[in-house]
Amino acid sequence: MTLELGTIEGFYGLPWDWEAKAAHVAAVAPHGYGFYLYAPKADTFLRRRWTEPHPADEAERLAAFAGHCRAHGVRFGIGLSPYELYLNFDTAARETLMRKLETLDAIGINDLAILFDDMRGDLPELAEKQIEIVNCVASCTKADRLIVCPSYYSDDPVLDRVFGARPENYLETLGATLDPAIEVFWTGPRVCSKEMTTAHLERVTETLRRKPFIWDNYPVNDGQRMSPFLHLRGFTGREADIGAHIAAHGVNPASQPMLSRIPMLTLAALYREGMSYDAVTAFRAAATAVAGAPLASMIEEDLVLFQDKGLDVLTEKETAALRTRYAAVDHPCAREIVQWLDGYWRITNEIVQTQ
Repeated sequence: MTLELGTIEGFYGLPWDWEAKAAHVAAVAPHGYGFYLYAPKADTFLRRRWTEPHPADEAERLAAFAGHCRAHGVRFGIGLSPYELYLNFDTAARETLMRKLETLDAIGINDLAILFDDMRGDLPELAEKQIEIVNCVASCTKADRLIVCPSYYSDDPVLDRVFGARPENYLETLGATLDPAIEVFWTGPRVCSKEMTTAHLERVTETLRRKPFIWDNYPVNDGQRMSPFLHLRGFTGREADIGAHIAAHGVNPASQPMLSRIPMLTLAALYREGMSYDAVTAFRAAATAVAGAPLASMIEEDLVLFQDKGLDVLTEKETAALRTRYAAVDHPCAREIVQWLDGYWRITNEIVQTQ
């Protein structure tokens, strides 16, 4: 069985524009990226204003994009964050949720993700309340695949520090009680995992009683800490044999749509090439395919500056030199680098806290 790869537009900050989304789908679908989950943090009608329908023009754009995905053989899905709905899931709240699901069905979705991340979690019977919501969704949605993101979607203790200590046996309860047909997102040992081993995934599978659906937070570069970097190197820390231990592998890309394709193509190469995969070789091939050979060579020469040093450490002289170097190249990848150097995609903690 071929492992299913996909794009999860789930980052903070500026979402990709519709042209970029469409171009991305067309570019990566031939490499095995068979689903696109639309869940940008900036779409307030999926988060803090989730009870309201999308304005008509936005709903039309979403429906058109759903059709574009299907035309390329790609499943289209939406990620809904029913903000703290589990605090009071009464009859009125249930009816509100059902109305929202009707609007999403009207857009035309194959996949629906119910996202309980970014919300307080140190609450009694959290799992049971969330399961009640998910069961309600499952009984109403026309989507043929339902995915849940738990409040604690990783072993990472940062989640407990930010959202409160996870309730005892939270994940075990979800795994034991959720319908086995419902998928569960998992980011690995950390929110941004450097590696995912088969041993780790086998343990998570036992806990969730199903293979985890990977939400991979590489090459995403949102947040105040990560936005000064461009994550462009090939995937590492994920061996091809983990494919047998996961349900699917979704990638949360970077804020830069064209540049994101470079590492995303290396993930496809990782699963395709197996033990012969080499991250450097895969990067060179992907960068050449996306940016062309001359620009790919330039990017490789500057990788340390982009991915390791970052905007906050680059000197004014280095930044000016890079800007001159890439402004001279007429290519979308070069333009994204110039915009990044100019701070176009910088994200503050205030942005994260309000989206």
